[in-house]
Amino acid sequence: MIAAYSATIMFTPVPPDVRSRRLVSIDALRGFDMVVVSAASFLVAMKGLTGVAGVDWLADQLTHPAWNGFTFYDFLFPLFLFVAGVSLSFSLGKWTAVGSSHGELYRKAFIRFLMLYCLGTLYSNLPVPFLEPEKIRFVNVLGRIGLASFVSTVLYLNFSRHSRLIWVSAILLGYYAALFLIPVPGYGAGDLSVEGNLVGWIDRSVLPGRLLQGNYDELGLLTQLPALCLVVLGTVAGDILRSEVTEQRKLRELTIAGVAATALGLLWSLHFPLNKHLWSSSFIALTGGMAFLSMALFYAVIDVWNYRKWAFFFQVIGVNSLIVYLAYRLIDFYFTSRLLFSSLYAPLPKEWRSVLDELGAAALVWILPYILYRFRIHWPASTKKP
Repeated sequence: MIAAYSATIMFTPVPPDVRSRRLVSIDALRGFDMVVVSAASFLVAMKGLTGVAGVDWLADQLTHPAWNGFTFYDFLFPLFLFVAGVSLSFSLGKWTAVGSSHGELYRKAFIRFLMLYCLGTLYSNLPVPFLEPEKIRFVNVLGRIGLASFVSTVLYLNFSRHSRLIWVSAILLGYYAALFLIPVPGYGAGDLSVEGNLVGWIDRSVLPGRLLQGNYDELGLLTQLPALCLVVLGTVAGDILRSEVTEQRKLRELTIAGVAATALGLLWSLHFPLNKHLWSSSFIALTGGMAFLSMALFYAVIDVWNYRKWAFFFQVIGVNSLIVYLAYRLIDFYFTSRLLFSSLYAPLPKEWRSVLDELGAAALVWILPYILYRFRIHWPASTKKP
């Protein structure tokens, strides 16, 4: 599962003379997200084995609801998009400071989008059914990250922080209106069921190839709009962190934004349910608010209070997310885990052996970027000014 969320803003390089001054909290938050995703299957496998209600509750929080509803697992991909926006603010700010033109940055962002989309399409369809295009899935996580980052780049370079928030509001309100007012043939307007919603109808009508959920794809066409709002919100958080104000004011602004967006999302959900499949406007507001609060917490603990040792575990993965993404798809960590460790827990019941297989795989996933980190290998890396 980690592969679905791991590639992030490593495709948004910053000037080499600035790289060492990046906030540790950004990479640590990204790494934390990835660690939770990689450990999710281990924790879910423990459900019902311990007899501890807290463990079972945690396992439930690491699975997606069937349709409406919200669990912590739903927050992980939105958090990645948000952190991508935070990093985007830093990288664009630094590149413009060293004289890069808007045209150069548009070109880089578009090329990055194409690279991410192609990698994501390859990943989602391995082995690629070239002779059966109807079986190819044409939308994917990396493509969503790339497209959202490209659009956010355009907005960032042309609009102020306040104007970008207006764009976010307009997109979320427009999306809300579209799903409730545009009729779907056979179902009418405002039908938010699995079969009758506008998102699924557009996917079935327009998207070629395979839809992940059959009659819709949660990464389909219309949901690109609300999803990109999370990256734009991340650029707002990045601007706050880059601003020439006190650390206390930065924390206050991040916290206020987080509380306000979270409250808005919960209130909005009374009419527009929280739904990751639809990327409902209430879902975007809620997860955006949670992301602001998460960024505030990591920034306070790591970069303000300077408690950094604990963050190293997460930072190691956060700085090499793309390599982890590719490795997780190409390397069978579960097989390697069983090969190395299975004799240690062979006497245990079968269900516990599968749990420890998952744990061993998660540990091996961390060891790879740790080795790269020790050798100062961060890929892809920027080596020259554009």
